[in-house]
Amino acid sequence: MRQQPARVQSLPGTKLMWRTCGVSEILRKMGNAMRGVIAFIPSERCQRFLVGDLKEMPLDRTLDLSSHQLRRLPVVACVFDELVKLYLSDNNLSSLPAELQGLKKLQLLALDFNCFEELPAAVCRLPQLNILYLGNNRLYRLPRELRELKELSTLWLETNCFTVFPEVICELPNLKTLHLGYNQIQSLPKELQRLEELRSIWLAGNQLAEFPPVLLEMHFLAVIDVDRNKIRRFPGLSYMQGLKLVIYDHNPCVNAPVVGEGVRRVGRWADSPDDDQEDDLSKAVSETTAEVVEIDAEEQHNI
Repeated sequence: MRQQPARVQSLPGTKLMWRTCGVSEILRKMGNAMRGVIAFIPSERCQRFLVGDLKEMPLDRTLDLSSHQLRRLPVVACVFDELVKLYLSDNNLSSLPAELQGLKKLQLLALDFNCFEELPAAVCRLPQLNILYLGNNRLYRLPRELRELKELSTLWLETNCFTVFPEVICELPNLKTLHLGYNQIQSLPKELQRLEELRSIWLAGNQLAEFPPVLLEMHFLAVIDVDRNKIRRFPGLSYMQGLKLVIYDHNPCVNAPVVGEGVRRVGRWADSPDDDQEDDLSKAVSETTAEVVEIDAEEQHNI
């Protein structure tokens, strides 16, 4: 306890504060500034300070450690083997402890807005994982072990560094929603059509020079988003019976995709005036997503 003042006295105003306050009061007054300093010290003790006192399993089996400036996930956070949801968004994580794989009942894992260049191996050993958020990282590939996530239904990979479509995704049999927007992908593999459960694919902000041919074979798709690509011509999509929404705006296209009755289009020459496009997009995405979720729920109920 005597040595603690020396550790913080280099911070502005600390000497004066130390004379009038206790240690805990100093930390409280320093607030986020102190947390910011500790965040850059990757020791287990410092990282545990940032997450607080983790002694009991949360009643809702959900642990939210988002925006804690973590550089390392303390192992103590992995002891709750009944945990169902774990939020680690908006930190400074680039790795995860092997102990994470002990969370065998985990269904949702949020790792978006971090510093991952590689997907930690422990993530691929979570047998009940259903939803995985990996957006806004530095990922450029995915490990073959990802195919072990047989229950994965929603995968978010937006705003990463993919230049090639990660083909291991084609081995996720229960995948229903795939977000791969804002990468540098130029084409989709024909193997994608194996994903017979896929209902929504979001590919905005990539480098697609043509409408991906494989999507023409996936008649069961409900949502196709190819906004902000380089597509010049769209094929007819009226034969796709499951289609509900096509977003094709901000492409240098010379035509609009022809769709079936009741299918919403968002883009040039679409059904709404240009001034209404943004509102139409928001409404269409919201309503269509709700419809797709409802359909999936009904299908699961009938199994």
